[in-house]
Amino acid sequence: MNKVELSSVITCPVCNYSKEEVMDENSCLHFYECNKCRTLLKPEQGDCCVFCSYGSIKCPPVQRNNSCEK
Repeated sequence: MNKVELSSVITCPVCNYSKEEVMDENSCLHFYECNKCRTLLKPEQGDCCVFCSYGSIKCPPVQRNNSCEK
């Protein structure tokens, strides 16, 4: 089994600001506020969380090929 990455860099699609965040190993993050422009990010349609939409690494449940709680 592959190692699950717990760090992902989220990049805001509005201002392009990036920040490394630590992901919870067993859940998804449904909302994220950009530290620079304060835009509230939500998952894009078809994605389970903001890490899957805007992160450099998808969330741990998706990395393990499990479904993610929406």
